[in-house]
Amino acid sequence: MFRWYQNAAKCYVYLSDVSALKRKSGGDDLEQTWEPAFRASRWFTRGWTLQELLAPVSVEFFSLEWKNLGDKLSLKQQIQRVTGIPESALQGTRLSQFSVNERLLWKENRHTKFEEDKAYSLLGIFGVYIAPIYGEGAAEAFRRLLSEVDKLEKCTQDLHLTDARDDKRRIEDIKGGLLEDSYRWVLETTELQQWRSKLQNRILWVKGDPGKGKTMLLCGIINDLEKSLARTEILSYFFCQATDSRINNATAVLRGLLYMLVAQQPSLVSHIRKKHDHAGKAVFEGANAWFALSEIFTNMLEDPIVDRMYLVTDALDECITDLPKLLDLVVQRSSVSSRVKWIVSSRNLPDIEEQLAKAIYGVRLNLELNTQSISTAVNSYVRYKADQLAERRRYDDKTRHAVLEHLISNAQGTFLWVALVCQALEGVSKWNVMGKLKTFPPGLDELYERMMKQISTLDGAELSKQILAVAATVYRPITLKELATFVGQIEDEASDPDIIELVGYCGSFLTLRGNTVYFVHQSAKDFICAKASHEIFPAGCEKIHGVLLSRSLQVMSSAALHRDMYDLRRPGCFIEEVKLPDSDPLAALRYTCTYWIDHLCDCNFDGMPEAQAHLQKGGAVEVFLSTKYLYWLEALSLCQAMSKGVMSMAQLAGLAQERADAFASLTELIYDAHRFIMYHKVTIEKYPLQTYASVLLSSPTRSLIRLLFQEDMPTWVTVTPGMKDEWDACLQTLEGHTQWLSSVAFSHDSKQLASASYQEVKIWDVVSGQCLHTLEAHGSTFCSVDFSHDSKRLATLLLNGTVYIWNAIDGKCLRTLEWPAALLDSTDLRGAIKFSHDSSQLVCNHFSKLAVWNVRNGKCLHLLEGGGRCITSVSLSDDSKLLAAATMYGSVRIWNVDSGDCLKTLNVGHGLRSAAFLDNSTRILALKAHSSRILNWESGELLEMFGNSGNSLAVSHDTKQFAIGTYNSLEIYNISTGECIQVLQGHSGCANSVSFSHDSLHIASASFDTTVKIWDLSRSHVPRRHDGSNTSRILVTAFSHDSTHLAIAQRDTTVKIWDAKDGKQLPALVGSHKDKISSMKFSLDSTQLASGSMDGVVKLWDIDTGNCLQRFDHHHHHDIPMARVVSMAFSPCSTRLASTSRNAPCKVWDTKTGKCVWTIDKAPDRLVTSENNVAFSHDSIQLALALGHTKTVEIWDINRDELIKTIEHDNGDVDDGICSVAFGKDSKWLATRSLYGEVRIWDANSGERLQSFKSNLGRSQMSFDATSSYLYTDLGIIDIDATLSPTNMPRTENGLPQARYRGFSIWDAWITYRSENLLRLSGFSPLSVVCNIGEDFISIYDESQRLLVYKFDLGRLNTAIGKWR
Repeated sequence: MFRWYQNAAKCYVYLSDVSALKRKSGGDDLEQTWEPAFRASRWFTRGWTLQELLAPVSVEFFSLEWKNLGDKLSLKQQIQRVTGIPESALQGTRLSQFSVNERLLWKENRHTKFEEDKAYSLLGIFGVYIAPIYGEGAAEAFRRLLSEVDKLEKCTQDLHLTDARDDKRRIEDIKGGLLEDSYRWVLETTELQQWRSKLQNRILWVKGDPGKGKTMLLCGIINDLEKSLARTEILSYFFCQATDSRINNATAVLRGLLYMLVAQQPSLVSHIRKKHDHAGKAVFEGANAWFALSEIFTNMLEDPIVDRMYLVTDALDECITDLPKLLDLVVQRSSVSSRVKWIVSSRNLPDIEEQLAKAIYGVRLNLELNTQSISTAVNSYVRYKADQLAERRRYDDKTRHAVLEHLISNAQGTFLWVALVCQALEGVSKWNVMGKLKTFPPGLDELYERMMKQISTLDGAELSKQILAVAATVYRPITLKELATFVGQIEDEASDPDIIELVGYCGSFLTLRGNTVYFVHQSAKDFICAKASHEIFPAGCEKIHGVLLSRSLQVMSSAALHRDMYDLRRPGCFIEEVKLPDSDPLAALRYTCTYWIDHLCDCNFDGMPEAQAHLQKGGAVEVFLSTKYLYWLEALSLCQAMSKGVMSMAQLAGLAQERADAFASLTELIYDAHRFIMYHKVTIEKYPLQTYASVLLSSPTRSLIRLLFQEDMPTWVTVTPGMKDEWDACLQTLEGHTQWLSSVAFSHDSKQLASASYQEVKIWDVVSGQCLHTLEAHGSTFCSVDFSHDSKRLATLLLNGTVYIWNAIDGKCLRTLEWPAALLDSTDLRGAIKFSHDSSQLVCNHFSKLAVWNVRNGKCLHLLEGGGRCITSVSLSDDSKLLAAATMYGSVRIWNVDSGDCLKTLNVGHGLRSAAFLDNSTRILALKAHSSRILNWESGELLEMFGNSGNSLAVSHDTKQFAIGTYNSLEIYNISTGECIQVLQGHSGCANSVSFSHDSLHIASASFDTTVKIWDLSRSHVPRRHDGSNTSRILVTAFSHDSTHLAIAQRDTTVKIWDAKDGKQLPALVGSHKDKISSMKFSLDSTQLASGSMDGVVKLWDIDTGNCLQRFDHHHHHDIPMARVVSMAFSPCSTRLASTSRNAPCKVWDTKTGKCVWTIDKAPDRLVTSENNVAFSHDSIQLALALGHTKTVEIWDINRDELIKTIEHDNGDVDDGICSVAFGKDSKWLATRSLYGEVRIWDANSGERLQSFKSNLGRSQMSFDATSSYLYTDLGIIDIDATLSPTNMPRTENGLPQARYRGFSIWDAWITYRSENLLRLSGFSPLSVVCNIGEDFISIYDESQRLLVYKFDLGRLNTAIGKWR
């Protein structure tokens, strides 16, 4: 509604309580006395009229008699007095310019019919949206409103990189102010006039040589445009600068333009919020920021709320990174819509000329063709600067005239030359001006040469040249403090004024902006690096790199780099919570921390003995890595440069391997340090102080970095989990997907990786682990991905059969391939897609059909029939002439790709998962549910058979190995011998897809646990024994109630018992069942263990002796075969055991006699689906039975065989069933818990819901304590009173309070204590682990078959928390 009013040309207000006529006392004359009534009008007290007043351009008020009283501009003073709204807001100032609190005050003394409307009526005022929920109350409505406002402000703050309005003021100030006479001429040019008036002219390119005043011309054009903007038009601009890394790249340009657009029209932020709400600030940073921002930018340009946008970008030639992408975007968007008009400026560079020549609707303004206008403008600038000098230096008329004449005659139409000469004259006394003038030659290069000669005559010439050398060599502009670390003659205690003085000795080459040193112009840096290189780099640029390396190592190895540099204290402190200290200890170290390895790689070892010394045993590099490495990682996190750190360490590791002679003593240390940062990147990046906590604790015990920094481990952890001795094959884990993964593929050059999950595909940089692009699908789910062999394109297949072909470089969709509608009769369960080796063709399937596509023209070449069976995989031979497709029901078909003929059908047998060609294309490797085999497809002969099974298959490109993705691991086999050479474990779910890199040195796996792992196959890792039966897979686990024991049931029916406190294994129960175990439960006194199996048998065991005490058999029911035991529960006195089974009755057994004492028939639609869905009351009389699918709980009286209560636990989420149920100790309360963590407490007698709150995710069992004040779960002890306290914050999105825990808990992949995050559990999945939490220890058993035991010193921990707070 706000937008509707905003777009209205005029709005009318009829004030029925305001009369424009009032009769005078004692006479018949009429007079206008309406103002008091106007100020008292009810219209100003209504909530919704606030937006009616502020949104429209024009609002006219009418009296009871329909007399026009005026509009909001003519009545602004009266309205301001009534409402308190500033006159500027009434005059059209954008509402975003007013603070949140100020806008909230405007609602005072306004009323609405519904209390929630007090908040809803402000939505347009704040530019946000929330769905109305009448009945929620005003307080909740305002909470949601302000939450959205906070998100809006956070989004805008995160987007902010620079405000071009501030940059414009700074530029104008630095250049002595913007003279109207210096740009007026351009406003009258034919080119600009055409650009403004004609719809088809959408780009104006202002081009010219350095120093011609392009930037100031654009400043003038911007000023002129601002004066003539209509209300529905927006102007946004940006100034690139090559010497400032913040604003010298295409991503920065988009961020700057978007920031100005949103600042002027807040409703446009909705386009940004879609991604920012999901990814936070990361959407604006990193390698994939350009692609996310360009999509946002494109959507924003198409928003109909704005009639026209003017976009101005200055100095394209100074956009160092991704300029082609920016130019391509400008050209593309200008060809789409005439609503968007661009002005860009740059030097006369061929690359820019070539790109902008593609613009159909472009206009060029060449400054070299407007020499007379430029000369006139420069002369105006000269007169202005000469007058400034004359006033400041008190020139007489003769001197002023001489300066003016010299500048005019030598400027050669170059503003920069004039500015530099005038800057030099600022420090010259008036009696020496005439002589000084003669020393300034005409032309920029000549002036630069003169400046170099002047520097050479100074006493501190060498120091000045050293400063210039550093400024020209560093990878980004550096601050004064950073400069001080690199210049040897600058003392450590030198103040900023001292350093500023030294920078001033560098002539006019350098300038200061704030505390950062820049070249005055890109042409100045070009001159230093080219024409003056013999003076600045007499020993070569590599020598300067060596100096910068030495100084970097020296300063980083000092006391300046240490633990907890920002005094964060709390180990769980999130990086976004970190605030920059007033005195930043990293101020002088930021550059060195980020770029020291770059300087190491760019210096010349062979010609620099000092650089070689750094690499020797005991040298500076070893000392740094051995004593400061962890502190450096913390610093990288604080500087938000972890991705750069990972890439730098990869660069160093590669150099160490390449130059083994130079790095001989450091090779292993560098390798370990590289593995360390790769493996722990995500944790350190987000939580800097976890570097010394979970990161060290979870590293291999023989890791050199762990051993070197073991003193930094937390002292409050007394028993650490047992880790592997060495780094395993897992190089890094890529996190970012939120749904399970279906496919993964390496690019042909092995530099990128694509992973598919639900409705998104991510493209990753393999070295840094950075997500480069996120590709989205709508209406279906991605199921397969594959790169073209030139690595430039990515093909993705959706379950509905749609194929998208993407540009893998910029993430843009190039083509969509769609199947004939007649063939899309179902949604496929699986799909596969493959490029041919020459990338000209694409093969994919939909259900039982295959298609061969021509990639170039998108035509379907062949439609192939898979025999009515669902196809699960496709494979192409090396020459792409043969196609093999495996079907779900056991056949492999071979086709000729060119002709489309089916050459052979092999019947491999039921359970076929995948098939792939081997080296000579005559052999086929087929993966089945319980084995894999190699066949000659021509003859059908079985050549070899392996006793293995899995879900996914990949063959290495050298055809020496194949990999099988299993339940939670990867198995690597030697094709020649059939030997399993490696088993790679680490996933907590099925490895759904695997892919070898093209060099066969790495393999990637995509898992059901939502992660992608990259594994190293180049180094030898000790393989686990593998007999092909996979009998060691864990099926069921259970902790005892006293937290002393852990029971683990394996596929071979063995039950292992562990001491949960120290991790030691106790005697196992071997051969406990004939069929696989499906459920286990300890008695409440922890002396007995019940185990249920797939064949419906329940056994009762004595923990101490290992003897079987009882056997309980479920019987067939209504001729339905019995199914697995799902859930069991002991009564509090352990004399009764309840068991539930699929398709069979729920039964209660007497544990002493072995007899069934109660049973209830249960129809198939009332299945109990979770192992914790049955519970006894404290008196053992009542039994609660949670029916997961129907989301109901039935309470039965066992003695009377009567259903006494049915409770509905339905939160509206079809996937969120009940997973746990428990009675309170007095049996009056009943607690239910959903899979996604919502706990509800009910009155067990009345069925009334008493309370609800949010707990952890997971299939946790529950039990109340004796007072029913605490709820015991596997993931912690919930303090019910503290949780339900009105002061308990924060709350979830649906308003539920979050559970408060007593002592330790596990929450959102964190071990917490007293609500303080202690240790991050990387890769933790609450749905796939079992946990046990005691007073001072935590035991976790995960799907990698690891028992992780943490024990804590509570005294030290409480003391530490006291210090943190």
